[in-house]
Amino acid sequence: MDIVLLIVGLVLILLGADWLVDGSASIARKLGISELVIGLTIVAIGTSAPEMVVSLLSAIDGSADMSVGNVLGSNIANTLLVLGTVSVITPIALTKGNIKRDVPIMFLATLLFIFLCSDIALRAANINSISRFDGIIFLICFGLFLFSSFKYSNNFEEEEVKNIKDLPAARSILYIIFGIIALLGGGNLFVNSAKDIAIKLGASESFIGITILAFGTSLPELVTSVIAAIKQKGQMALGTIVGSNIFNLLFILGTTSVITPLRLQGITNIDLGVLLLSAILITTSSFIFGKNRISRTNGIIFLLVYIAYFIWLIINL
Repeated sequence: MDIVLLIVGLVLILLGADWLVDGSASIARKLGISELVIGLTIVAIGTSAPEMVVSLLSAIDGSADMSVGNVLGSNIANTLLVLGTVSVITPIALTKGNIKRDVPIMFLATLLFIFLCSDIALRAANINSISRFDGIIFLICFGLFLFSSFKYSNNFEEEEVKNIKDLPAARSILYIIFGIIALLGGGNLFVNSAKDIAIKLGASESFIGITILAFGTSLPELVTSVIAAIKQKGQMALGTIVGSNIFNLLFILGTTSVITPLRLQGITNIDLGVLLLSAILITTSSFIFGKNRISRTNGIIFLLVYIAYFIWLIINL
């Protein structure tokens, strides 16, 4: 029954995110807001809505390890599993925007996250945590990233923006209302079922967050990116993944830790190391070994690292 409720919760989360994006984008268009602004805000936020809802509800429920594990595991899965799969299907060429802004910002955001939550190693604290002050730093950095995206983005994927549905105003409002209800209801089901499964398996909350929750909330990126790769549009997949990773670290963890400080107990140095390794791999693959592209060989390396990490998690369950 817990597994059934987990799946039902995930379906509601994914449906709720779609309804919320469709309704909000349609209203924004009717209000005369530019499609670039809609794409860089509403569409981008909607893609990461599952991670945001699950992480926030987990933190409020007192499960900080599950909250952070969801974000950490989602970023690892996005880079190693999703991007690895996509680049095996079709090598991904990087644009100037990716090289000069997106990938470096993702790398710096990863370093910032590791630095701020490594209290035991760097500041001789008793426990690793993400404080409200850390959260404010994350949100300020996210604001700067959003500003640079508005100011310098000349390569935003028009196909994402042009797919905005033109809905009647009443239907748009209903989409927004039901989207929020589905996100919150599905999020509660998903988180509570995952916690029950963890208890019955004897697994830690961090393990559940990094594996089950992370994979479930990364499904939108996985599906969108694989479809883009099959259509030979790997660049769209790269933009989705890199943008989602930045959003997860800076906005989701920033918002969550401002609402409730996060004390981490089950997130290990191995988990943080794999997150850093994933950021290093995409950076070096892009700029050094890949000659401004992520090749099939790079993709295979990504997948092998993800498989090795997943095996390590199972062994240490």
